[in-house]
Amino acid sequence: MAKRFLLVLILCRATAWCQDALSPAAQARLVASSATDKQIVAMQDRVKKAPGDYAGYDALGSAFFQKARETGDITYYDLAEQTLKKSIDLVPQDFRAADPLVHMCLVYMGEHRFSDVLTYAQKATAFGSGNLAAFAVEGDAYTDMGDYDQASAAYRTVEILGGAVASPLQLSYMLDSRKAYVSFLHGDSSGAIRLMNSAIAAALQTQEPRENLAWLYFELGERYFQAGDLANAERSYGTGIATDPNHYRSLAGLAKVRVAQGRFEEAIQLYQRSIAIIPFPPYVTELGDVYAKIGKSSEAQQQYDLVEYIAHLSKLNQVLANRELALYYADHEIKLAEALTFARKELEVRHDIYTWDALAWVLYKNGQIEEAARAMKNALSLNTNDSLLLFHAGMIYHALGQDSDSEQFLSRALKANPHFHIFYADLASRTVADIANSRNPVLRNQVLRNQDLRSSNVHN
Repeated sequence: MAKRFLLVLILCRATAWCQDALSPAAQARLVASSATDKQIVAMQDRVKKAPGDYAGYDALGSAFFQKARETGDITYYDLAEQTLKKSIDLVPQDFRAADPLVHMCLVYMGEHRFSDVLTYAQKATAFGSGNLAAFAVEGDAYTDMGDYDQASAAYRTVEILGGAVASPLQLSYMLDSRKAYVSFLHGDSSGAIRLMNSAIAAALQTQEPRENLAWLYFELGERYFQAGDLANAERSYGTGIATDPNHYRSLAGLAKVRVAQGRFEEAIQLYQRSIAIIPFPPYVTELGDVYAKIGKSSEAQQQYDLVEYIAHLSKLNQVLANRELALYYADHEIKLAEALTFARKELEVRHDIYTWDALAWVLYKNGQIEEAARAMKNALSLNTNDSLLLFHAGMIYHALGQDSDSEQFLSRALKANPHFHIFYADLASRTVADIANSRNPVLRNQVLRNQDLRSSNVHN
């Protein structure tokens, strides 16, 4: 797997124009592989015959981007960027330029180049073309950067403008999944689930590509899992897999449910299927944690080594993995100084609650508790009902000796999802019990009995 990923990264450095970037043999393999592959071959042929056709380059760039979504292969991000630059060079500087500019924004979102996303999105909207996607992706960039008021304003523009120029189904598909995430961030889990179901219903009727639809089911599964609803999470992730058997995120999501159910061997098989498609570092870490949980330390270490190998293969990987690698080091209590460097680098790029949370957790692991608490206040600013975030807060306040606050956050984490993490859910329960014991030994015993009952219910 690591070797395949290395080859992908080497290919990303290709400088030939997109119509020559894939060899004839590679093009032949694309034929009949999927609708996206057929689109790539067709558009390559089109731009060869008409090298001045900006629309052909735009369509080809979009197809490369779709292929990147489907495979997680960053080769296609690089090819998409090269192709779309050609389209932007060729397109008349009027409303027709909006589409390739927006498609470039999507590529830059995938590469975490959020400032570039805003620049290109604002160029697209300046043409006055009424391109809804330009405002939507602008909102996405603001969301990832942590500028939530600006993001909401962009999404409101989509809603207002879309009411006049788009069908209700198109608008629902474009907007509801985005609004669902914002709702979740603001602590409205039930509203987020309702909006995700609305987005899926629209996507089914507008016949979106299967990877896009699988991604929606995956996101719905995430909302259910974070709400502690394992049955509906399992159903959503499973539907994502049925929609696109190669959807590595849905496979890993279902693996996470199996871990919560105590079905570790099934979880291992699902994680192995996921990272065989693309070795996404957080999922490799999660597989390692399952091995560690069942006492297979050698297999666990192999996965942990792979995480670092992947993350350090290229500058792009290091940028994309800053936050994940910082959390990996903190969770496994290794290279804590490097973890802090990665977390601070990520904060230079974006100030969303999850970057603040990562920084807070790394500071906590480095023993900088007061500074961790200050960062955690930013992470908690939206009242997000995310068990892992609440757990981090609880442990930080426990280290500060503020056990009332610690107990509150840890209890909220367990109430939202008592199976939120393979190791930390148990640690949260033990810490709540310890806090209770410091006040009342009888209450501590009741907490421990409740913990045993939860564990028994999972295995039954």
